[in-house]
Amino acid sequence: MEVILLERIAKLGQMGDTVKVRDGFARNYLLPLGKALRANAANKARFEAERSTLEARNLERKSEAQAVAEKLDGKSFIIVRSAGETGQLYGSVAARDIIEVLAAEGFNVGRNQVDLNHPIKSIGLHKVTLHLHSEVEISVEINVARSAEEAERQAKGESLTSADAIYGVDEDALKPEDFFNPEAEFEGEEE
Repeated sequence: MEVILLERIAKLGQMGDTVKVRDGFARNYLLPLGKALRANAANKARFEAERSTLEARNLERKSEAQAVAEKLDGKSFIIVRSAGETGQLYGSVAARDIIEVLAAEGFNVGRNQVDLNHPIKSIGLHKVTLHLHSEVEISVEINVARSAEEAERQAKGESLTSADAIYGVDEDALKPEDFFNPEAEFEGEEE
């Protein structure tokens, strides 16, 4: 099916382009969301009549998204989760968790604007891309840690996936004597 795009769509085309797409994509996504019109003579004339209004609305949305992107640029957000000693989370961090953290900081971002192909399943620093507008994209850093103090240590570049990092104990330097005293006498032992 051929459609006229009413806004820029990634990997498809710019506003005003007539492109050929699969019928299901047009019927289920582009047409219901108002992102395109069927390509026929009446809709082409309608698009040309409304072109300046559409371009102005697109420019306004882009400038709003650009303003939010400037505020988000270089920001890091901390998410505290339970995790094992190896850094594996007892759950995961999904797009909705990222949206909640952004909302707590005063940023209104939709779930479909968070580009997270796979949920985050380990502690550490993770880059997440936000698509605020079809032409505005920004990356933010998500710091997933067991506690706020661990998040600070991770932000400085420290790895928190060993006992030394977690408990302050050097695993390699441990000896059996550190765990028990071989000369100690056991109570209740007969001689």
